[in-house]
Amino acid sequence: MLRRRALTTCLVSLLAAPLVTTQAGTAAPPPPDMSDAVVVAWARTANRTVFNEAGLAPPVGALYLGFTSLAVHDAVQTAVRQGNASPQAAAAAAAHDVLVEYFVNHPVLPSPSPVTPGLLSSDLAASLATVPDGRAENKGVRIGRRAAADMIASRLGDGRNDPSFVYSRPDEPGVWQPPPTGMLAPWLGYVRPLVLGRPVAVDGPDPLDSTAYAADFEEVRVDGSKLSTDDGKLQTARFFSANPVPAYQEAIAAWLAGHPMPITRTARLFADLNAAVADAARNSWRLKFEVGYWRPVEAIREATEDGNDATTADPTWEPRVPTPPYSDYVSGHAVVTSSFAETVRIHLGDIQLRIASPVTGTTREYTTWALEHDALLARIWLGIHFRDAMEDGYLLGHETARRVHRRLG
Repeated sequence: MLRRRALTTCLVSLLAAPLVTTQAGTAAPPPPDMSDAVVVAWARTANRTVFNEAGLAPPVGALYLGFTSLAVHDAVQTAVRQGNASPQAAAAAAAHDVLVEYFVNHPVLPSPSPVTPGLLSSDLAASLATVPDGRAENKGVRIGRRAAADMIASRLGDGRNDPSFVYSRPDEPGVWQPPPTGMLAPWLGYVRPLVLGRPVAVDGPDPLDSTAYAADFEEVRVDGSKLSTDDGKLQTARFFSANPVPAYQEAIAAWLAGHPMPITRTARLFADLNAAVADAARNSWRLKFEVGYWRPVEAIREATEDGNDATTADPTWEPRVPTPPYSDYVSGHAVVTSSFAETVRIHLGDIQLRIASPVTGTTREYTTWALEHDALLARIWLGIHFRDAMEDGYLLGHETARRVHRRLG
């Protein structure tokens, strides 16, 4: 089992990391027939479709990025292995057909779908226009469509949107209580995984009567309060207060657009990346459902009930932002950030990425370690997570990324 103390060495390096470092050198671009531009373009198209148009919540949207990237990876690998087939055409057809299935033909959201079908068709035409007409293009399209069909078939009956999962726990100290609208996507922790069969284990939240809990309590009470006047912490907290999945997806797509790689390598990167994020989010949501640990706002207002003499109640305390409709442990933002960062490091090293925040309208440049540093603190400074939920989320995300990479070979 992964223990909190096992993260000590990792966090020492992380917290000491400079916030901006020099970007590593890059290899020469691949030959034109192995260009990854189509894969990068469809990663951005998936991002647009899933989040900008359909507006899915972060952990749910991550599933569909995973479906798309895995289908693209399979299509590219098959096209290269068989030969006489365009891997670019295969990638484009695979991504197009997966997205059309879930956001046009059988939309995830109630009809009418907010996704414009003609836009995806135009995207496909634009991709295929970069591929020479002929047998290689046609064979690539056929391979891509088969890869998409196989992915779609593999997800039938996978537990998505299962209404039988309803979060309900006794109202007692340490237990999160949902809003009237209920927990967001309570089924997510039980959906069939994309790659990992056995979830990563963590040691659970700190006991309410422990000194570790009291320390985390005091940190978030002071730094995450709506009344806090520390402008530096506020700006970083606000920067990371939006959905991290599309921001990270766009950041790595932008980096790859400027640092082209062979199409097989880029397709594998996105497959690893989005499968790891999706499976880590799934693991996080199962813990949120089963552990149901309370959020700081409940803990601080009801501290007289926690049995810890080192905590003091403040019935009027408020976090900097409204608390999301799911429990504290483990942090979904933490598992998304850490699985993303670890996967990028596995493939590319500790590169520097430009991250954009739709909340602040600003961008920041981060290495992957520096990104994890600020994202961890930001969720505490927003007043919505205890440090333990962030640290254990990082353990879960890092290990998930490593296992997904090994599993995909």
